[in-house]
Amino acid sequence: MRSETIAMLLVGLAAMNPAGAHHSFAVFFNTDSQLVKITGVVRDFQFRNPHGVITLDVPKGKEQIVWRAETNSPSVLRRRGWTPESLHVGDQVTLEGWPARDGTRYIRLRSAHRPDGSPVGQPVG
Repeated sequence: MRSETIAMLLVGLAAMNPAGAHHSFAVFFNTDSQLVKITGVVRDFQFRNPHGVITLDVPKGKEQIVWRAETNSPSVLRRRGWTPESLHVGDQVTLEGWPARDGTRYIRLRSAHRPDGSPVGQPVG
Protein backbone atom coordinates (compact mmCIF):
# COMPACT_ATOMS: atom_id res chain seq x y z
CA MET A 1 0.00 0.00 0.00
CA ARG A 2 1.12 3.47 -0.71
CA SER A 3 1.70 5.86 2.17
CA GLU A 4 -1.04 8.19 0.85
CA THR A 5 -3.59 5.36 0.98
CA ILE A 6 -2.61 4.42 4.51
CA ALA A 7 -2.83 8.06 5.59
CA MET A 8 -6.35 8.37 4.11
CA LEU A 9 -7.45 5.19 5.90
CA LEU A 10 -6.15 6.50 9.22
CA VAL A 11 -7.92 9.85 8.72
CA GLY A 12 -11.15 7.99 7.93
CA LEU A 13 -10.87 5.83 11.04
CA ALA A 14 -10.15 8.85 13.23
CA ALA A 15 -13.18 10.67 11.82
CA MET A 16 -15.45 7.74 12.76
CA ASN A 17 -14.50 7.84 16.45
CA PRO A 18 -16.85 10.70 17.56
CA ALA A 19 -19.80 9.03 15.84
CA GLY A 20 -19.14 5.87 17.81
CA ALA A 21 -19.73 7.73 21.07
CA HIS A 22 -23.26 8.70 20.07
CA HIS A 23 -26.11 6.32 20.87
CA SER A 24 -29.80 5.77 20.33
CA PHE A 25 -32.21 7.18 22.91
CA ALA A 26 -34.46 4.08 22.84
CA VAL A 27 -31.58 1.68 23.38
CA PHE A 28 -30.56 3.22 26.69
CA PHE A 29 -33.73 4.82 28.08
CA ASN A 30 -37.15 3.32 28.78
CA THR A 31 -39.91 5.48 27.33
CA ASP A 32 -42.55 2.90 28.29
CA SER A 33 -42.06 3.33 32.04
CA GLN A 34 -43.04 6.24 34.26
CA LEU A 35 -40.87 9.31 34.31
CA VAL A 36 -38.40 9.58 37.18
CA LYS A 37 -38.28 12.79 39.24
CA ILE A 38 -35.23 13.56 41.37
CA THR A 39 -34.33 16.59 43.47
CA GLY A 40 -30.79 17.33 44.49
CA VAL A 41 -27.83 19.66 44.37
CA VAL A 42 -25.83 20.13 41.18
CA ARG A 43 -22.42 18.49 41.48
CA ASP A 44 -21.46 19.10 37.84
CA PHE A 45 -22.97 20.43 34.60
CA GLN A 46 -21.29 19.54 31.33
CA PHE A 47 -22.63 21.59 28.39
CA ARG A 48 -20.93 19.51 25.67
CA ASN A 49 -21.39 17.30 22.63
CA PRO A 50 -22.79 14.87 21.81
CA HIS A 51 -24.98 15.25 24.95
CA GLY A 52 -24.70 17.39 28.02
CA VAL A 53 -24.70 15.77 31.46
CA ILE A 54 -26.03 17.02 34.80
CA THR A 55 -24.70 15.26 37.90
CA LEU A 56 -26.69 15.63 41.13
CA ASP A 57 -26.12 14.75 44.76
CA VAL A 58 -29.50 13.48 45.95
CA PRO A 59 -30.12 13.02 49.68
CA LYS A 60 -31.19 9.54 50.78
CA GLY A 61 -31.31 9.32 54.54
CA LYS A 62 -27.90 10.40 55.84
CA GLU A 63 -26.20 9.63 52.51
CA GLN A 64 -25.87 11.48 49.23
CA ILE A 65 -26.70 9.36 46.17
CA VAL A 66 -25.24 10.44 42.83
CA TRP A 67 -27.62 10.65 39.86
CA ARG A 68 -26.78 11.66 36.31
CA ALA A 69 -29.07 13.12 33.65
CA GLU A 70 -28.22 13.15 29.97
CA THR A 71 -29.40 16.24 28.10
CA ASN A 72 -29.69 17.09 24.43
CA SER A 73 -26.74 18.49 22.53
CA PRO A 74 -25.71 22.09 23.25
CA SER A 75 -27.23 23.28 19.96
CA VAL A 76 -30.64 21.86 20.93
CA LEU A 77 -30.31 23.10 24.51
CA ARG A 78 -29.58 26.63 23.25
CA ARG A 79 -32.75 26.57 21.13
CA ARG A 80 -34.62 25.64 24.32
CA GLY A 81 -33.18 28.53 26.31
CA TRP A 82 -30.22 26.84 28.01
CA THR A 83 -26.68 28.21 28.23
CA PRO A 84 -23.52 26.88 29.87
CA GLU A 85 -24.47 29.13 32.81
CA SER A 86 -27.99 27.70 33.27
CA LEU A 87 -26.86 25.53 36.17
CA HIS A 88 -24.04 25.97 38.66
CA VAL A 89 -22.44 23.68 41.20
CA GLY A 90 -24.47 24.02 44.41
CA ASP A 91 -27.78 24.89 42.71
CA GLN A 92 -30.79 22.91 43.87
CA VAL A 93 -32.83 21.52 41.00
CA THR A 94 -35.53 18.95 40.28
CA LEU A 95 -34.98 16.87 37.18
CA GLU A 96 -37.56 14.72 35.44
CA GLY A 97 -36.75 12.19 32.75
CA TRP A 98 -36.88 8.71 31.32
CA PRO A 99 -35.05 6.04 33.34
CA ALA A 100 -32.09 4.04 32.08
CA ARG A 101 -33.02 0.57 30.89
CA ASP A 102 -30.21 -0.98 32.91
CA GLY A 103 -31.58 0.32 36.24
CA THR A 104 -28.66 2.66 36.98
CA ARG A 105 -29.18 6.11 38.47
CA TYR A 106 -29.22 7.69 35.04
CA ILE A 107 -32.05 9.47 33.22
CA ARG A 108 -32.63 11.18 29.90
CA LEU A 109 -33.71 14.71 30.82
CA ARG A 110 -37.22 15.83 29.97
CA SER A 111 -37.41 18.89 32.22
CA ALA A 112 -35.55 20.76 34.96
CA HIS A 113 -37.04 23.10 37.55
CA ARG A 114 -35.65 25.41 40.20
CA PRO A 115 -36.94 25.27 43.80
CA ASP A 116 -39.48 28.03 43.05
CA GLY A 117 -40.95 25.89 40.23
CA SER A 118 -39.57 27.96 37.38
CA PRO A 119 -38.24 25.87 34.50
CA VAL A 120 -34.64 25.78 33.39
CA GLY A 121 -35.03 26.29 29.65
CA GLN A 122 -38.03 24.70 27.95
CA PRO A 123 -39.12 21.11 28.67
CA VAL A 124 -38.98 18.49 25.94
CA GLY A 125 -42.45 18.02 24.41
